[in-house]
Amino acid sequence: MRAVPSRLVPMLAVLVVPALTAAGLAAKPLSTTGRAQGAPTLELIGLNGQHRAVGRAELAKLPHVDIAASSHGVEGKYRGVPLGELLRLVDRPAGDALRGKALATAVSVEATDGYRVIFALAEVDSGFSNKVIVLADAKNGAPLDSAEGPLRVIVPDEKRPARWAKNVVRIRLVAIE
Repeated sequence: MRAVPSRLVPMLAVLVVPALTAAGLAAKPLSTTGRAQGAPTLELIGLNGQHRAVGRAELAKLPHVDIAASSHGVEGKYRGVPLGELLRLVDRPAGDALRGKALATAVSVEATDGYRVIFALAEVDSGFSNKVIVLADAKNGAPLDSAEGPLRVIVPDEKRPARWAKNVVRIRLVAIE
């Protein structure tokens, strides 16, 4: 799949959004609880457009790690799934396949309030980096409270927690041209 040049995005939006809406495929509105109406906990979108809905039960079955982290003076022990492992559910390039054009792939993390953060795919691959980026679902042995979760990205080794997205609802792989 080829990425769309940025100069064409506004033109495509005018054509594609109305067509998706008419076909009933447009994004569902967010509810007051921060979840799309009737949607599962998390939506994953792969490079080839494949969608994977991940609910709490499936998320709980994935390998979890514990990390100690602090943000703005608040410390805690977070538990969650490494982003690299989570993105295997949508066939992210990994290992020997993570080279060439695949290295120009971004991981877009989206929250209920529209906040978005970006990571390079290589940042979430343990073969490239010792950095640990986690989609946390618990803190200090309890599920995340409504201020942080139910899902939050934690990047413990960064000096500023600007990429610690709260209330994560969607993670997508994006080819950068």
